[in-house]
Amino acid sequence: MTTTARERAADAAPTYGHKPTVFAAFLHFDLSFMIWVLLGALGVSISESLGLGAAQKGLMVAIPILSGSLMRIPLGLLSDRFGGRRVGIAMLLALFVPLVVGWQAGTSLGVLFAVGLMLGVAGASFAVVLPLASRWYPPERQGLVMGIAAAGNSGTVVANLVAPRIAAIVGWHNVLALTMIPLAIVLAAFSFLAKDSPSRVARQSLAGYLTVLRERELWWFCLFYSVTFGGYVGLSSFMPLLLRDQYHLPAVTAGYLTALAALAGSALRPVGGWVADKLGGVRLLSVLLGGIAAMYAAASTLPAIAAMFAVLVTAMVCLGLGNGAVFQLVPQCFRRQIGIATGVVGAVGGLGGFVLPTMLGQFKQHTDSYSAGFVVLGAVALVALTLLRVLMARSEGWQTSWRVAARTGEPARRKAAA
Repeated sequence: MTTTARERAADAAPTYGHKPTVFAAFLHFDLSFMIWVLLGALGVSISESLGLGAAQKGLMVAIPILSGSLMRIPLGLLSDRFGGRRVGIAMLLALFVPLVVGWQAGTSLGVLFAVGLMLGVAGASFAVVLPLASRWYPPERQGLVMGIAAAGNSGTVVANLVAPRIAAIVGWHNVLALTMIPLAIVLAAFSFLAKDSPSRVARQSLAGYLTVLRERELWWFCLFYSVTFGGYVGLSSFMPLLLRDQYHLPAVTAGYLTALAALAGSALRPVGGWVADKLGGVRLLSVLLGGIAAMYAAASTLPAIAAMFAVLVTAMVCLGLGNGAVFQLVPQCFRRQIGIATGVVGAVGGLGGFVLPTMLGQFKQHTDSYSAGFVVLGAVALVALTLLRVLMARSEGWQTSWRVAARTGEPARRKAAA
């Protein structure tokens, strides 16, 4: 059979499901997320080595989050136009550069800022591999599939469990060198397992893709995801420094506790997607935003370490479930432009993750306390909940979580019109 004949056969074949691609997407996102938060996991060792202040610590761990967030939009667009597999492979290859630079030349804050900017490529994995997996499955399976692929944010767990322990033995510079070993393994596995769905929509013009930016639902998703994912990645990155500065825990212990909290959030993300498939993502999200606001309020009291850890774990559970709920909804609205929609929503969500550690570091620097920072975070979550309830009262799409539109095949955003 010729290549052309094989392509026609693939186009005509059913495209319901491809488990190797889902697994490849999980591996890509897991490894990328691990690398994305690596400076945060090594934050205690790095800050003590370079003598950083509270604000500098917050900025150091926030820069990869900022650059990764901004890269999600163009890489999501490239994923739509050229396929997630090609773009995903290129991203993994690019990550060798900042790891080598940090290993060989990471002796000043300026160099680490540059390394952090380049590590942002890892954070953009979200906008590439989630659409890669999503395109293989119908709307009614999106919550579970996106949740499984996005459970790769468990890379935070791996980074905080392993990196501080290895840094204590061989130094944090060498942790960057050793990270290239799993990077090479995942590159090989992803290249072998991942496959673009033959049902991918025909390429559109740049203007055609960017029409999604005029859709109001996109920006509401951005707001809610900035609370859920921004909170998850921001807390995951900053928690080791918070536990070290506030409770004077050893770096390795702070890493272990952060890993446990991050595991609670990442493991429940697929559950959030599954529950959203059953009950509706909007309904679930409205409950979780209230829980997030309550946990931030509790954290603002800065209780004893045992109580604080319980609060942080509960917050991460709500944030992880909320991530699954939001991304159960996005494919229902933006099936044809899922790459750019995922990129935009993920970018703004990541910007929330940039703001959180930066703000907590600034409050600590100027007030000698993290309390006011957590109060602000709780207020933001409460405002998001209020706005969501207003949308649920006024818009059919937000009332039904777009499930009617998905079943009938009508354009989801028309169903969402008030």
